Amino acid sequence: MMEAMGRVTLQTIADEVGVSRMTVSNAFSRPDQLSADLRATILAKAAELGYAGPDPTARSLARGRAGSVGILFTDTFSYAFEDEVAAGFVGAIAAELAPTGSAITLLTSDTTADFVPARDVALDAAVLYACNDDSGAIDWLVRRRLPLVFVDHRPRPGYDSVNIDDREGARLAADHVIGLGHEHLAVLTTAHGAEAGFVSAPFAATHVVSEQRLLGWFDAIHGAGLDAPVVQAPKHGDPADAIALLWELDPRPTAIVCFSDVAAAAAIRAATEYGLVVPDDLSVVGFDGTQLAAWSQPSITTIRQDVAAKGRAAATLLGERMTGSTKRARRIVLPVELVVGDSTAPPPTQR
Repeated sequence: MMEAMGRVTLQTIADEVGVSRMTVSNAFSRPDQLSADLRATILAKAAELGYAGPDPTARSLARGRAGSVGILFTDTFSYAFEDEVAAGFVGAIAAELAPTGSAITLLTSDTTADFVPARDVALDAAVLYACNDDSGAIDWLVRRRLPLVFVDHRPRPGYDSVNIDDREGARLAADHVIGLGHEHLAVLTTAHGAEAGFVSAPFAATHVVSEQRLLGWFDAIHGAGLDAPVVQAPKHGDPADAIALLWELDPRPTAIVCFSDVAAAAAIRAATEYGLVVPDDLSVVGFDGTQLAAWSQPSITTIRQDVAAKGRAAATLLGERMTGSTKRARRIVLPVELVVGDSTAPPPTQR
């Protein structure tokens, strides 16, 4: 066993192996400069001496890059893990960036504290995911002149963006129940911090996804010569209060098109508690095509989006922007599809 020694440095390992300090440094930061055998020898000696490698902060300064890509959320950190769509999106980006060695840093949009993540965290680039248009954190990232990709966001001139065809998806959802014969429809949407209540439609949304889905629903509803009330529920929390408002309408809706599969599942639960049977008394359509929709009882008719493809597209655009391989801003709009489950059927009057 080696005798106890003082602080281990790159020079310590170089002396032990019989190479230069730069060679040891390359073993950690530029492995392509060494043979595989020599690098293995150096790393083995470093491990034996308990050396973890050069200080990451100093190494990032020397390389001129942080080694981290930020993902900005309007929501809290927990949203990235609790929401199936957000988790799938982050996972797809992580898988795509893994070969590059870049880490992912989750950023909240808080700008009120002394430490502002969008301003103060070292980043090479960032993805802005489903952020509200009025987020102050977006302004900080833009000011930093970082490579940025906007996802599920209103496209900005000069920046890459990835969206799904929200408007077409919502139109497909409403067309589906109208095609089944429903004439009394309602729309269940969500908003940050909103209280349950009816709203005029279409209304000025602070988020492009909400705006586009509202437009799509009413493309179909108004196109069929119909109208539909819009009830808005808080994005976070139980939408039961909002859904309960629909039962007070006369005539009561026979079909509800929902902002998400989560909202659709909540609508089905509320309908059951109210004594309604889905789809015999009420048809419900979700949006996103999640596992929740597939596993619910009944399975939820939904609009499927390819979350993994969205993450891969964002990571690809970001990589191109970081390497400078592209100059012109690109906009990618991914298709969606209607997946018919067991939560929709013709209205009671037609059975």
